[in-house]
Amino acid sequence: GGALFWLIERHNPATMGGLSLPSQLMASLFQSVTCRTAGFNTVDQAALYEGSKLLSCLLMFIGGSPGSTAGGIKTTTAAVLAANAFAVFRRQKSPEMFGRRMEEKAVYDAAAIFTLYLVLSLTGAFVISTVETLPLSECLFETTSAIATVGLSLGLTPHLGIVSQGILIFLMFIGRVGGLTMIYAALS
Repeated sequence: GGALFWLIERHNPATMGGLSLPSQLMASLFQSVTCRTAGFNTVDQAALYEGSKLLSCLLMFIGGSPGSTAGGIKTTTAAVLAANAFAVFRRQKSPEMFGRRMEEKAVYDAAAIFTLYLVLSLTGAFVISTVETLPLSECLFETTSAIATVGLSLGLTPHLGIVSQGILIFLMFIGRVGGLTMIYAALS
């Protein structure tokens, strides 16, 4: 993540202007880490290039590892989905990781969490974009940050109407409680 941020932002005068190479690398690394859970920003998020905003959304969506305070779908969920994709490409019956076969339930749970977070993030962004007549990409940044409980913002939230702020609050609640918990609660 840090390397990608540096590659995209290294010529951006609003985020890296005037910084030495070591400072640029540190800022890029910090940006990569803060997208996982911290919510701190050392650069203006609104000044990021579009590629960096998309990278931020991807990192926020994945989040951190289980047992941490990070939100998102979790790195283990992403790993299970990646292993399943590789198994499909190799025409294997079931995904394997480190020489061990994964249970079908783990793959189903990962797919359900991924789908839930994706649908909620995209739907929330679409509704906010439509209601507020804002660019979809900026709304997607806000909704992804909300459901991943990151706390980063492009500065839109204070200017949103009550419906849009309600959507962000709902997404933050879902993200904090956890996708799997919400699925089990809804189906119980």
